[in-house]
Amino acid sequence: MRTPRTSLVAAAFLAACGAPAGGAPSADAPSASAPSASAPSASAAASGSGSPPAAPPPPTPQAAAPTAFPAPAPCGALGCLAFDTPAQAFARVLESGPRVLAVGEAHAQQGSEGIPSTTRRFTELFLPGLAGRASDLIIELWAVDPRCKKEQVARVETEQRAVTQGQAAQNQNEFLALGHAAKRLGIRPHQLTPSCQEYDAIVRAGPDAVTAMLEMIARLTAAEAKALLGREGATGKMVIAYGGALHNDVAPRPGRERWSFGPELSAITAGKYVELDLIVRELIKESESWRALPWYPHFDKEKHPDKAVLFNPAPGSYTLIFPRSS
Repeated sequence: MRTPRTSLVAAAFLAACGAPAGGAPSADAPSASAPSASAPSASAAASGSGSPPAAPPPPTPQAAAPTAFPAPAPCGALGCLAFDTPAQAFARVLESGPRVLAVGEAHAQQGSEGIPSTTRRFTELFLPGLAGRASDLIIELWAVDPRCKKEQVARVETEQRAVTQGQAAQNQNEFLALGHAAKRLGIRPHQLTPSCQEYDAIVRAGPDAVTAMLEMIARLTAAEAKALLGREGATGKMVIAYGGALHNDVAPRPGRERWSFGPELSAITAGKYVELDLIVRELIKESESWRALPWYPHFDKEKHPDKAVLFNPAPGSYTLIFPRSS
């Protein structure tokens, strides 16, 4: 059977956060990594088919699941707390016992290859501690249905490249490695599979193609998560959604409601939904896109450089900023 092609979609944090309300992503903001015409899908990671890049060795669970932590230090507004390690901050996020953990990242950009990416940090530091607690991981990768017309797919990928061309080359490989690591830990990885009709809709959207993609990603992720939560014999374990930190917003900005699956999944889980944005400190910039984020005015990169800083701007909403890279 032919292995579906995948692409990491143009639906990331700050790609749209920097746009006017209801508008398309801004060109100067970080976005999802560029699509690939031949990479194996996350489902291939689950089934063992395909030949994805070698994944890093599975990290030790001790990195993410210590049993006792020292108290964090208050660090300002929006519930800011400074923790000794990212694992301690992550444990605080999980204290509410969410059914859905929606993780959003600012994707690595070209020129940042020397800095460990958010995806790598999540894979190595946090994912092992979710073994036995999470059943499934939805990764923001597209699996291309081989029945779709090549012309359709090519036109959509062209639209993606306009937004993703500044992304680091390793982003997609690291998403695939995340899927492999999840499978080794007993967490089933899943990708998004747009129908050929959905490709048609994106093509027909013309200048609004990126907006159509953003809406589709939110819709497909919500549908996949609801199916996993509602399947017969569901164990009550956590479902993780991992992608760009835009679609996970529990309270989307006006005009962007259709870009986020947060409100829908929060409702279906009776509030057992957590939005977690992960930020690499060195990637934060002085730009309109970053300044629009609620925690930005309250964060000083020079303070607590060796601490993991956790903001809790609203119930069920967190932003975790990693310590300075060594």
